[in-house]
Amino acid sequence: MKVLIGLVWLMHWLPLPVLGRLGSGVGSLLFLVLRKRRHIALTNLRMCMPELPEAQRVVLARQHFQSYSRSVWERGILWWAPEARLRRLIKVDPGVPLAQIAARPTILLCPHFVSLDVAGVAVMLETSLSSIYVPQKNAVFDEVLRKGRSRFRPVQLFSRKEGVKPILRAMREHVPYFMLPDMDFGDKDAEFVPFFGVPAATLTAPGRIAAATGAQVIPVVATFLPNYTGWKVTFYPAWEDYPGADMAESARRMNAFIEERVREAPAEYFWTHKRFKTRPPGEPSPYLKH
Repeated sequence: MKVLIGLVWLMHWLPLPVLGRLGSGVGSLLFLVLRKRRHIALTNLRMCMPELPEAQRVVLARQHFQSYSRSVWERGILWWAPEARLRRLIKVDPGVPLAQIAARPTILLCPHFVSLDVAGVAVMLETSLSSIYVPQKNAVFDEVLRKGRSRFRPVQLFSRKEGVKPILRAMREHVPYFMLPDMDFGDKDAEFVPFFGVPAATLTAPGRIAAATGAQVIPVVATFLPNYTGWKVTFYPAWEDYPGADMAESARRMNAFIEERVREAPAEYFWTHKRFKTRPPGEPSPYLKH
C-alpha cells in the first residue's frame, strides 16, 4: 500500500490531462479483469436502463470503469496539490452557498458520482463540514485519506456506530452535514421506493434528520469537465417543502432527483455498487449468476 500511495503522490505532479488519460486507460484494463464488478455494473444498468441495447450498456459500463479509475488516480491532486491549483481546476456553480449554510442547519446531499471527493474539497476550501466516515482496513491508507480530506479545514468525521446524535449536534452549530444518501445499507431505517422504476432500499435519514433539525437540504453533484480540464461542482437550490410528513415520499423524491442527475452523466454514477442488494421479501438477488 505504501508503494501505491507513493505512486499516486508522484503522479499528482502530472498535468491533469495526462493523469486523467492514464487513469482512463487503467480503467479499460480493469473492465476486462474485474469480472465480478463488471457483472454488478451491467446488472445495475440492465435494471435501470432497460431501454438501451445491451451493446450500449456494455459501452457505458466500460466508460464507468474508466471514470472510476480516473477519479482514483486524480485523487492525488485533491490530497496534495496546492490550493491555487485546486481552485483553477474546480469550477463551482454558482458557488458554495456560504450565506445559506450560516443561516440554518444544512444537509449537503451528495449522490455517489465518482468525483464526489471533489465536492467535499470544494466545500472544505471555504468552510468546515461533518460527515460519516468508514475507517479503512489498511491503517496507512486510512491516515492518508483522513489527512487528505481535512487538510484545509477541521472535519468532524463520525462512525455509523455513534448514531445520529453527534451529527445533530454539529448541525446545530451550523457545521453542514455532507451526506452520501444513495447506497444500500439494508432495510433498517429504509423504505423500498423506486430508483429507475426498481424498488430500492433507500435511506430515510435525509428526511428524518431534516425534520429533527429544521435543516435545509442542498444537493451537490461533482462531475468531470470536458477534455480532462478539471471538475464541475454544482450546488442546486435547497429543496422546498422538504421532507413533509411522509418519509417514504421524501425518499422517493430524493431518488427521482438523483435519477435526473444520473441521466446527465451516466458513466460517472457508481454502478459497481450493489444498489439493489436488499430486496423486498421473496425477491431473489438480481446479482446471482444463472
